[in-house]
Amino acid sequence: MKRTIAALCLAGLCGAVRAPRADDPARAAHTFAIGRGAFLLDGKPFQIIAGEMHYARIPREYWRHRLRMAKAMGLNTIATYVFWNYHEIRPGVFDFHTGNRDLAEFIREAQHEGLWVILRPGPYVCAEWDFGGIPSYLLESPAARVRSNDPGYQRAAARYIRALGEQMHPLLVTHGGPILMVQVENEYGSFGNDSAYKNATRRMLVGAGIDVPLFTADGDEEFAQGSIPGVFASATGEENYDSLSARAEPFNRGFGPNMIAEFYPGWLTHWDEPLPSTPLSGFLSKYDSLLARGASVSLYMFHGGTNFGFTSGANYTKTMPIEPSMTSYDYGAPLSEAGWPTEKYYALRDVIRRHVPYPIPAVPAKLPVIAVPAFRLTKSADLFDLAARASPVHAQDPRSFADLDQSQGYVLYRHHAAVALDGELAVPGLRDFAEVFVNGRRVATLDRRTKRFTAHVSVPAGGRLDIFVENMGHINYGPLLVDDRKGIVEPVTLGGQRLSGWDMFRLPFDAPSTRAGNTTDAGRPSVYRGSFTIDGTGDTFLDMRGWHRGIVFVNGVNLGRYWRAGPQQTLYLPGAWLHRGRNEVEVFDLEGHVASPSITGLTTPILDQLEH
Repeated sequence: MKRTIAALCLAGLCGAVRAPRADDPARAAHTFAIGRGAFLLDGKPFQIIAGEMHYARIPREYWRHRLRMAKAMGLNTIATYVFWNYHEIRPGVFDFHTGNRDLAEFIREAQHEGLWVILRPGPYVCAEWDFGGIPSYLLESPAARVRSNDPGYQRAAARYIRALGEQMHPLLVTHGGPILMVQVENEYGSFGNDSAYKNATRRMLVGAGIDVPLFTADGDEEFAQGSIPGVFASATGEENYDSLSARAEPFNRGFGPNMIAEFYPGWLTHWDEPLPSTPLSGFLSKYDSLLARGASVSLYMFHGGTNFGFTSGANYTKTMPIEPSMTSYDYGAPLSEAGWPTEKYYALRDVIRRHVPYPIPAVPAKLPVIAVPAFRLTKSADLFDLAARASPVHAQDPRSFADLDQSQGYVLYRHHAAVALDGELAVPGLRDFAEVFVNGRRVATLDRRTKRFTAHVSVPAGGRLDIFVENMGHINYGPLLVDDRKGIVEPVTLGGQRLSGWDMFRLPFDAPSTRAGNTTDAGRPSVYRGSFTIDGTGDTFLDMRGWHRGIVFVNGVNLGRYWRAGPQQTLYLPGAWLHRGRNEVEVFDLEGHVASPSITGLTTPILDQLEH
């Protein structure tokens, strides 16, 4: 990893700003201001008709297609969050250029397609993204508090905003770019009411050279707490015009139009819960009315995309300590996860057409879709094969992922029993899911979701106790996000006795496994490998219904988590990541006893099938 980071820096990828593309349109500076009752673009009233899409959730090769789909629905602006932890790959080391991290290129492509941009850089963003975009290394110190004036957090956030400012400065509307506005923090009113913190975040942005109008975005009950004097206040939620106006007037005092930064045509989905219903008629009539009365509105989401890899976050409720978000971020958006226009897309297009003076282009053709015949995979290694080739960290008590310098994936915690142990195994600090093994045999499953932190376990003298822990996504919303350290974060007891002396094996799965073993044990988490051959590329959806729970790599790319619980039963595989000919697949399944280890590529996704 250190060599990779050094190479990025030597290549100029840690902070250098790229030159504009040769085919970019002429970039003349514009003015954008908040006037009386309206936004003013070059001195003329401008209504923002926007939709949110996230560059990190879309294959880079498809950015242009998705932007053209936005233009063809009638949007004139794209809003996007910026994910701090996606760009700060190690403390103080930033990558704004490789692969999907090339934010500046995404914004230039939006400008090339004739779209303006609203930037939402946080530093906290929520977005059902892991830890709301905050880097998990900030959890190494239990005393640190994110989203606060804690000096450690402030230094790290300021470093990020400075690095971002270097990239974004040439792309602000005042410098010939398409960025009209930049958001300060995100829905802070639902978290706190610290004026000093809010103003410190505003000063960071201004100090980084952000010289376009700033704004805040907050929900109904938190509007007052999240606002900042002198910063334009916008709303989130399905507001009607009159209620929106009543809330905004005390803060904006007649400046600017009424604005909804997040107007929801759909909603998010967690694992093991039904797909939300998103009725069309009521939503459309509100949207129509808002546009008719001059409000500026951004749809959240216009196109959700996918939580590739381990990027999905988690929520919680009073009864459920953690609710992990699905890999698909389809969100019930008008443009589906795979970029297909839906009934909602065409209905919104018809509404927008009635309110805009500019022509709306034809809808682009759908990208190619292919079926992949069933192909078999073979078990190549199990959990203990992987651990045998890893270097353990030793400590008296279990350490969190952050303390082990690991953000995502899995950790195997191992204790050797000097004497026989029998009784209740208690892992109160489990975050989030664990399989328990004694001498290599699975004996229990623990789950933070269901508050199952104990199980009866017997370990013979000289025996080995293994607790294999999965991070199911750092909490991304609400007060509990401030201390959502992963792994085992409290001492472990067995039969009331505190267990001291642990070896911890880090298994981040930030790349496919290169290790192999000879195990045939059917009860352990296992790696399976296989391949398929195709004559032509296209998007497909891997059918994981014969599997249990885990992750899938295709040609070295982690497509994200699957889980038989549903409702998502397929993983979106973009054709841009496939090759004509042979394609390599690796599956890490946490159950490890797959009856028929094969996969088929479907032409349509399955996102609504729960299994109990």
